[in-house]
Amino acid sequence: MKNELNVVGIQADLFWENPKKNLVFFENEIAKLSSETDLVVLPEMFTTGFTMSPKNIAESLDGASVKWMKTIAKKYDLAITGSLIIKHKNNYHNRLLFVHPSGEIETYDKRHSFTLAGENKVYTSGKEKLIVDFKGWKICPLICYDLRFPVWARNTEDYDLLIYMANWPVARVKAWDTLLKARAIENMSYVIGVNRTGSDANNYKYSGNSLIIDYLGNEISNLPKNQVGIISAFINREKQDNIREKLGFLNDRDSFSIDF
Repeated sequence: MKNELNVVGIQADLFWENPKKNLVFFENEIAKLSSETDLVVLPEMFTTGFTMSPKNIAESLDGASVKWMKTIAKKYDLAITGSLIIKHKNNYHNRLLFVHPSGEIETYDKRHSFTLAGENKVYTSGKEKLIVDFKGWKICPLICYDLRFPVWARNTEDYDLLIYMANWPVARVKAWDTLLKARAIENMSYVIGVNRTGSDANNYKYSGNSLIIDYLGNEISNLPKNQVGIISAFINREKQDNIREKLGFLNDRDSFSIDF
């Protein structure tokens, strides 16, 4: 069990539908990180950008990008997580992979498809929440549009870190900033939100605004708008546990079930 985790998010201007170029970029960035890095978070669809044309770029769980993630995790002795387009049988998925330093993989399929862009017509939504046990930390990783749905993120599992990876456009970035802090405050949990920058082939613009936030809603790492780079912080579970015990807000949370 590790009391402190060094978490890093990489904010990138993604190459459109070009996994090879994106993987080269991310490996170069990861190679620069401190050897103390425990966890690296990449944006949503980090190999392609948020495309609704998966046919020629979707991969299997034995594909090149997944093998790359396993290689990076083992080589640098860290966990790495990001979402990419996975094809399983006849379905496409916006699938998050959490790859442990051992190469073990855990997966989560995006629950809330972004209907405004037609994601629900292309990708099959998931129905199961993932809670990862990593170095004694309970981590809940979610994807982009999931951020707008607090019931799905509600901390009924007593997780310690909530992750959001995104392609969140600049037109609605105020909601991104506000909702990340709301999720941190209401769940009394560290939150890391990793977004992309630049423009995609559909001319949607992204400003990044990646953040690491503590359990009281305070920003502890951020990046200037439109900047490629990293956010990083040492997050401390003992401090979080002490505040949770002192304030007791999670003890008063509602009980509920979700119907699909």
